[in-house]
Amino acid sequence: MKGVHILLAIALLALASSLASASDPSPLQDFCVAINDTKNGVFVNGKFCKDPKKVKPNDFFFEGLNKPGDTSNSVGSRVTAVNVQQILGLNTLGISLARIDFAPKGLNAPHTHPRATEILVVEEGTLYVGFVTSNTDNRLFTKVLNKGDVFVFPIGLIHFQLNVGYGNAVAFAGLSSQNPGVITIADAVFGSNPPISPEVLTKAFQVDKNVVNYLQKQFGSDNN
Repeated sequence: MKGVHILLAIALLALASSLASASDPSPLQDFCVAINDTKNGVFVNGKFCKDPKKVKPNDFFFEGLNKPGDTSNSVGSRVTAVNVQQILGLNTLGISLARIDFAPKGLNAPHTHPRATEILVVEEGTLYVGFVTSNTDNRLFTKVLNKGDVFVFPIGLIHFQLNVGYGNAVAFAGLSSQNPGVITIADAVFGSNPPISPEVLTKAFQVDKNVVNYLQKQFGSDNN
């Protein structure tokens, strides 16, 4: 009977271990350059990949991140993303990058990345940044960052950056996903297509229907 108990314990430990390590598999080759044309792709590691013999240096290359983004929009900021859509060689590698340009008083509005933690470094200017923890604490963490300062936004949490300096500001962000995604809160809530029923929003935000109607007409702009 003692032997049965030992075997049962081993089986439970093995099951717990397999559940604890449940995640995307590690890459099984050096790279898996994404390809949209599946007819010419090789199915490797759960993805259609370009034939490694046809991979070129440009599959791992992106140029132009030294150029300022156009901040002439309603929020005064521009995000230039460099993810798997721009560099096909990022496929399966779990990282991406973004440049964020800010006009004076420009804002990268409250948003979340559902699939990535973000680490931000200020290249130029002064930014007021922060994130809010999940319900029910909703605790706000903020910091004023200057050139060379670094700040981390945990995965999935609402966060923002505001240029509080007198000139333009530039920051670079690293993200822990090849395709982190972004949900801008105001755009998602008030700029959805089709619109969310005003009955839902008036009750959720405890405001008059006219306020909801006004807000739904304002949102939908894009700084990406």
